Amino acid sequence: MPYPSIYLASTTEELFHRIDQLNPKSTAIWGKMTVGQMLSHCTVPYEQILGLNTQQPPFLMRIILNLFLKKSMVNEVPYKQNLPTAPSFKRTEQYDVEKEKERLKGFIRSIQELGAEKLAATPSLSLGNLTSTEWNNLLYKHIDHHLKQFGV
Repeated sequence: MPYPSIYLASTTEELFHRIDQLNPKSTAIWGKMTVGQMLSHCTVPYEQILGLNTQQPPFLMRIILNLFLKKSMVNEVPYKQNLPTAPSFKRTEQYDVEKEKERLKGFIRSIQELGAEKLAATPSLSLGNLTSTEWNNLLYKHIDHHLKQFGV
């Protein structure tokens, strides 16, 4: 089943509603991240798209990602629980939940406003060129996965 479109304001508002349900006492149903770490973790792909984080995986890892993992990352099948986290996405520090919520919401709004055409013209640092549908699936699936991780 297709994911909601990240290019629509209604999807942005739905995600904001879910994010706003989180608080510093929110606990994960699975996994090891705190809510602050999860929120910071979820900002990484947006930072990469917007050029604020240019850390690429090593060349060999990019080949492996493209040959073996890309399809599962951009398709319409939800991620399984407890998948390994890429090193550049790991967060081990403590983060201010309210600050991270606002940062994440700002990034989500920026991508919605960027639009499908411009996003499709922006290559992924890990996966290379993606269609607007692949970007949609990748971004929505990732944030949905982590919001479900925290029960929202």
